[in-house]
Amino acid sequence: MKLIKVGAGVLNQTPLDWEGNRRRILTAIAQARQEGVSLLCLPELCLTGYGCEDAFHSANTARMAWLALQEVLPATRGMVVSFGLPVLHQNGLFNCACLAADGVIAGFVAKRFLAGDGIHYEPRWFKPWPAGARSEALIDGRSYPIGDLSFRCGDVRIGFEICEDAWVANRPGAALALKGVDFILNPSASHFAFGKVEVRKRFALEGSRAFGAIYVYANLLGNEAGRAIYDGGALVAAGGKLVAAGPRFSFQETQVTTAVVDVEAIRMSQARTASFQPQITGVDGSRVQVPFVFPQARLEAPKIAAPAWESGPCVKEEEFARAEALGLFDYLRKSRSNGFVVSLSGGADSASISCLAHLMVALGVQELGAEQFTGQLAYVPGLGHEADVKALTGKLLTTAYQSADNSGTVTRAAARAVAEALGSTHYEWTIGTVVREYVEIVEKAMGIRINWQEHDVPLQNIQARARSPGIWLVANLKNALLLATSNRSEAAVGYATMDGDTSGGLSPLAGINKAWLRQWLRWLETKGLEGLYPIPALAAVNEQAPTAELRPATCKQTDEEDLMPYEVLDAIERAAIRDRLSPVEVFEVLTLEYPRETPKQLAFWINRFFKLWSRNQWKRERYAPSFHLDDENLDPKTWCRFPILSGGFEAELSELNKRAGAAKAQADAQ
Repeated sequence: MKLIKVGAGVLNQTPLDWEGNRRRILTAIAQARQEGVSLLCLPELCLTGYGCEDAFHSANTARMAWLALQEVLPATRGMVVSFGLPVLHQNGLFNCACLAADGVIAGFVAKRFLAGDGIHYEPRWFKPWPAGARSEALIDGRSYPIGDLSFRCGDVRIGFEICEDAWVANRPGAALALKGVDFILNPSASHFAFGKVEVRKRFALEGSRAFGAIYVYANLLGNEAGRAIYDGGALVAAGGKLVAAGPRFSFQETQVTTAVVDVEAIRMSQARTASFQPQITGVDGSRVQVPFVFPQARLEAPKIAAPAWESGPCVKEEEFARAEALGLFDYLRKSRSNGFVVSLSGGADSASISCLAHLMVALGVQELGAEQFTGQLAYVPGLGHEADVKALTGKLLTTAYQSADNSGTVTRAAARAVAEALGSTHYEWTIGTVVREYVEIVEKAMGIRINWQEHDVPLQNIQARARSPGIWLVANLKNALLLATSNRSEAAVGYATMDGDTSGGLSPLAGINKAWLRQWLRWLETKGLEGLYPIPALAAVNEQAPTAELRPATCKQTDEEDLMPYEVLDAIERAAIRDRLSPVEVFEVLTLEYPRETPKQLAFWINRFFKLWSRNQWKRERYAPSFHLDDENLDPKTWCRFPILSGGFEAELSELNKRAGAAKAQADAQ
């Protein structure tokens, strides 16, 4: 047996945080060394941070990354370690993995397939490296191998697939297999999305089986740059089997997942495969020889960190809560905010956000302990080392119920019940006088009488906007981050008041639809996260029909009366925006999904959606940054581009109405 102990390092990095990134890398190397690891893979672009955006176009970024690499190299004595950084070569910038052995740079592997869809814009900054090409990079007066390389460290062969390289059909791993590599390292910056971890496991397992290699996957962790959340989840696979898996959504800054693997067994397994034919050539110019002797490791049992919830019936609910909690924690400490402020209306959205802030505290204290959790927030005045979760929530979360003349006792009671259950610092005040004064000022200036019959929308909007200055004042006084409360369903149709409920520096729910959010709240009320507790006080929120509560009580206003059933709205959004279907095609899909609805009703809702979608792109452009949670995001800055001014689907909707009319006539004739 040839036993080697490998490690996959998971890091919570920050773009351009040179000192912090270097410290976390050194911590991971030290952890790996302490556990006897001799081959360590670290995440993609870990020296700079992945989300540097156009700062990659600055020569200083590549220069600082090179200096950081020199600073961490001595820590690799007696080990083989991969680092991620940008490298400028022949006036092209390349996303590279540097392999260092025993304190010396062996060479740079350049990424071949760049992520250029969804939230990724790598082709804006980097060039893809051509298959099979090798060159020499001149850096700081010295020449280093760069390109489509593999390495032979002593008698152990190592190759790379860098993140996106593993997600394409023509994976570099196939060519590496022909060269007989023993290890394929995958340094990644793979953002979280619901269910995505299962895809990663599949390509790691299949890569290890089909390529006859030991596959080591290392991912980023946490809210690195503001929008994307990385869930970690290191993987080591051999022979088509998972031999190690690290935890996800950790509040730790560094984690190293280790495994002892038998290189000799993997080699013989491939040798026994009749279909495998090694690529026999002369001297392989793409292989870099590196002097290194891997120490013999001792056998260890597989380390699979898989909590029960990952195989339970509520995976999405758990992932949502844990991703949001980790995202909020990192956003809080990296922005140096003293806490969060939420305008708690007594409705589903603001209650969800308040609960997520509380879960941030509960999960953080559960994993780190109160001392380490508060230690990462030591800059917050008066935080101390409070150990009680509710008391700690009160120091980090402030909520306020702002009643208007049209507010009811039900929402006030619901807001108060939720605040008490979570432990937030809670205030109540009225904005009725402020609203009336605004109306009177404008009436006098314009010489008109503002009334509900003629001015319904302006009177609703002034109430929503009148709530903004007060809650902003609280956030400013506390040096805290105001959280906006709009969800994705509202963003799709513009059912939000700019500078009202959209006020805030972060919009945690803008990536999640309302129908599923209400389902999540019911789950949180009755079951809750594994290892924590449900929040029964949410019953006061869940019993209500969602309402903006901006019209007089006699109007009995509800969101779904103003728009359409949220379930239908979300179905139209998926078909129209995610799947890019035309109005007529959406009509055909909904006819199958909702056979009990008349063609006229479906056409009415579809017309309303497309018209509101087209009119309200400007609102989506102005939303505060949001977290990316799935591939149905509407964020125009990272996912879903649409013109602010457009034709509004007039021709397409005309065709839809003709089709719906024909369908109605046919139904009437039957």
